[in-house]
Amino acid sequence: MKLSCATLLLVTLVLTSFFIPATIAGSGNIYFCDSKCNVRCSKAGRQDRCLKYCGICCEECHCVPSGTYGHKDECPCYRDKKNSKGGPKCP
Repeated sequence: MKLSCATLLLVTLVLTSFFIPATIAGSGNIYFCDSKCNVRCSKAGRQDRCLKYCGICCEECHCVPSGTYGHKDECPCYRDKKNSKGGPKCP
């Protein structure tokens, strides 16, 4: 009985060690998106809306074009996202 408990504990520890780095890497993407979107939206008239949609696009595309406007060719996924009316979704 003690051997099976020890084995179960060991297996649990090994499996947990695989998930911890993935969680840390995922949270790093939030900081990446926040910093990139703050630059991208720094001159926007509706900054709250710009940050919201930039954050959504960054999470899905894993990139944000440089600068405050244009340069969308740097990130085709970001460039090609459309809203429900067919216009560009990402600022």
